[in-house]
Amino acid sequence: MKDYFYTVSEGGEGFYKEKGSKFIGLSFRVRNEDEVKEKLDEVKKQYHDGRHHCYAYLLSEDKMRANDDGEPNHSAGDPILGQIKSKNLTEVLIVVVRYFGGTKLGVPGLINAYKTAAFEALEHSKLIEVTIEEIYDIEYGYEITNEVMRLISDFEADIKNQEFTENCTAMIGIKQSLRDNFEAEAQKIEGLISKRLTNEL
Repeated sequence: MKDYFYTVSEGGEGFYKEKGSKFIGLSFRVRNEDEVKEKLDEVKKQYHDGRHHCYAYLLSEDKMRANDDGEPNHSAGDPILGQIKSKNLTEVLIVVVRYFGGTKLGVPGLINAYKTAAFEALEHSKLIEVTIEEIYDIEYGYEITNEVMRLISDFEADIKNQEFTENCTAMIGIKQSLRDNFEAEAQKIEGLISKRLTNEL
């Protein structure tokens, strides 16, 4: 089980020209399909005079899509998706806008053009490593603070929020590979209430 993935923190722009046709590649970080739609709408509005707006996105191992937007089947979306996969990226959308130059490129030419524009977009993107976490709400009394702090330290938990009122409460993040061990150790601390919320904040 991996504790991290790579994505783009700042999108990039790539450019490719062939026989008068211009291809503009744009990369974005997207966390869900709603964000994919939002970015696609923005690109189509900004580059409304483009002939094709081909794209691919990869949100997870089982949630990805490639779209040729009127180009011959598998000549645009698949080469774009291939570039995302080749860099082992997740939560990434790449859109390539084509301005037609009047000369057909043929399927091999299109594959090369869309692949290159997507490659250039990623080359000009800033990549980051994102830790995959399980998020927990914990509640405990002041008398077991030392035990809880030791648990948090042992598992290198990321404290996202903390409040000290009648009881102590905190929201913490644990690397997902440590989830089972953390829950087992948390159960050993009498008086600690631990509730897993989601695997991503």
